Order: sequence, then C-alpha cells, then structure tokens
Amino acid sequence: MKVAIIKYNAGNVKSVEIALERLGISPVLTDDPAEILSSDKIIFPGVGEASSAMEYLKNRKLDTVILNATQPFLGICLGMQLMCLHSAENDTVCLGIFQQNVMQFDVNKIHLKSPQIGWNNIYNLKTSLFKGVAENSYCYFVHGYFATLGEQTIATSNYGLEYSSALNHKNYFGVQFHPEKSADTGSKIIQNFLES
Repeated sequence: MKVAIIKYNAGNVKSVEIALERLGISPVLTDDPAEILSSDKIIFPGVGEASSAMEYLKNRKLDTVILNATQPFLGICLGMQLMCLHSAENDTVCLGIFQQNVMQFDVNKIHLKSPQIGWNNIYNLKTSLFKGVAENSYCYFVHGYFATLGEQTIATSNYGLEYSSALNHKNYFGVQFHPEKSADTGSKIIQNFLES
C-alpha cells in the first residue's frame, strides 16, 4: 500500500511517519502532485498558521491536488481546518471540502486557557474511522481554533463548548486531534483509515 504524506510548510510529519511505520507502512513524504494522486491513501498533517499554509498550497498547486483526490484522505489538526470553508485565523479562505467554519476559542467565554493542550475525550462517534473505538476515548489535542458542529461532524469534543473533533465528506476525513500522538486509540483510528 502506498501512503503519501503531503509535504508543505505546516507539516509536523515525523510523528506521523513513526505512527505509520509502527503499523508496517513506509510512507512517502512528497509535494509532487503525480505521486500524491497515485497513492492509495493520502495524509494531510499540519501544525502552523492557516493563511501562510493556504498560500503555500496555492503557490504549489497543492490545493488543486487535494480537491482532486479520490482515494481515502485524512487531514490532521491544521490539515483538517484547512479543509473547512473559512478560518478565523487571519481571515483565511480555505479549501471548502467541509462546510464548517473554523473559529478561535474565546477564553472569556469558555473560561479555559487557549490553546487547548493535552488529552480530551471524543464522543458521538460515527463512520468506520472509529470502528472499535469506544465512546469517550481520549485523544491528544493542541489547538487554539476549532471547527464548528454540523452535518459532517463524525466526532465531538467539549472544551468550554462543543466542537467538531472529526469531520467526513465522501472520501475526505479530518481529525482535530493528533492520532499519531494518541496512544492505542490513535493507532486504531489510523489503522481504520488505512483499511478504509
């Protein structure tokens, strides 16, 4: 199985590579459109800032590559947020795969620190991405922005308010948490994606 990790300026890829290698997969880290689109699965990681990440994707035509993907596709953290309609982070128009907007945690409303860093539970789990994953399982999060709830929400978390911790549209999946840092639960979710 060929698994491509999209290489761009907001990827935190080493831990994703290690998580895949634990499952017997040697991924290809690439920004080459042909290589990405010829893969069996595509992973779109991300840690960084939305507007500069989108600019980088557009400059290298990676936005078009992502929108043309027909194989199972997984966005992680910022990767998922960039798959939404719009991010409040520097007023960024995103890829529009998911119909959610990305908002900033308002510390005055949630009465919690932002960014959220650490373990939080996921619930209302839907689709085969969470096959064999128990309701209220804990995953590892690092984020100051969140995707709103909607019809494409397939997992929910609460950090002063409820938000989408996973989204799905057709072949596209996105998770706000870091499955590669979420121990056995995260490993199971990655395995489910690889088997999708």
